[in-house]
Amino acid sequence: MASSLTREPGKEKKKYGQEVVGPADIVADFEELSTLSQDLFAEYENSTELACYLQAHLDAQAEIPFDGCPVNFDSILCWPKTPSNTWAVLPCFKEFKGVAYDARQNATRYCHSDGKWDNYSHYTACHHMTEPPPDIVEVTSIIYYSGYIVSLVALSLAVIVFVYFKDLRCLRNTIHANLFITYILSALMWIIILTLQLSGSQSGIASCVILVTLLHYFTLTNFFWMLVEGLYLYMLVVQTFSGDYLRFWKYSIIGWGGPLIFVGAWAIAKSFYPYDLMPEHPNKLEIECSWMRESHIDWIIQGPSCAVLVINLIFLLRIMWVLITKLRSANTVETRQYRKASKALLVLIPLLGITYLVVIYGPHEGVGSRIFAVTRAVLLSTQGLVVSLLYCFLNYEVRGTLRLHYYRWRDERNIRLGIISKHRRPTISGTESIRITTTTTTTTTTSVPLI
Repeated sequence: MASSLTREPGKEKKKYGQEVVGPADIVADFEELSTLSQDLFAEYENSTELACYLQAHLDAQAEIPFDGCPVNFDSILCWPKTPSNTWAVLPCFKEFKGVAYDARQNATRYCHSDGKWDNYSHYTACHHMTEPPPDIVEVTSIIYYSGYIVSLVALSLAVIVFVYFKDLRCLRNTIHANLFITYILSALMWIIILTLQLSGSQSGIASCVILVTLLHYFTLTNFFWMLVEGLYLYMLVVQTFSGDYLRFWKYSIIGWGGPLIFVGAWAIAKSFYPYDLMPEHPNKLEIECSWMRESHIDWIIQGPSCAVLVINLIFLLRIMWVLITKLRSANTVETRQYRKASKALLVLIPLLGITYLVVIYGPHEGVGSRIFAVTRAVLLSTQGLVVSLLYCFLNYEVRGTLRLHYYRWRDERNIRLGIISKHRRPTISGTESIRITTTTTTTTTTSVPLI
């Protein structure tokens, strides 16, 4: 357009079979605009959207009574007139935004009894050609379920151990318990969302928003409570604060309140983000639940997670430096506990970092996509199990407490069984009675040093 309006006088230009010379260029520009409008209209005329609107207009003009849902365009497919209480079925689209889809499958949408369409169309069966085959999806689903169930059991037992045994009630273990709780809640959200995806059940926009928001919140709390773990060790080892100075409510503000700020900002930004078209590589429920689609807004919660990993790494380096240089000669119980906790933190930070990087990006095609899907499923679903092992079941203090209570319970049971056995025995001589009592006392005494 700009080139036509700035054409030099006297220049000739061939346009639509006509030669325009000199001042007549204005006429050529007008014809160019007219033809461009016709081309745009012709392109729009071939679209599914316009065809759907035209069909709906014709049905409205016919004024024929119909007890059901009218023709409707859901931004992807044109749904025909459908009787009430009926599922409409259409073949999946062959191509969308340059991505090929399996047109042999069908999409569905429900027409309610009041003659209104359901708000969401079900495109769960519409897989793009680069999507992992169904067998891989089934394998990863089994891994997710198995891993999360095992993690839930291990984490629940770990929380019970910290809550039940009074010997373990301290600020350090309280922080561990909160970390376990975040993994429990995150695993529950994963199981719920995965079950809804595989079952293809209908869910409204409200439930979608709540589930996705809670999933992101509990996932982010995992990272922030890992930050609390690193900060707690840093304050004890590097800053050399006593346990009396540190308060749990200060750490709880960081662990529970910090993610609330970022997830709240993410939810507000997500609510204003337009979702008129599908992404290039959608997941199963992304069409029904737009909040599950990835976008640059997700960096509002991904950025703090990366920052937490970096800060924790700095804490760890400072802690290890102090332990190596200043506490090398010390061999107290407290120093050994710090060393063990630092080793656990050293294992957890790379684990969480690798898992997070795998979740952010991975191949979409070929054998690499299958390996990526399986690896991601294993790492995500077993995080809780690894955390519970490092901070509870393999912890020296926890094992010592469990061993102490087990021996105490065993000795009490043996004493009760010995007393019951003595009362049930027939009358015996005094010498034998003394011998039995001595044996019982010896049994009790020999078990004490084992504690």
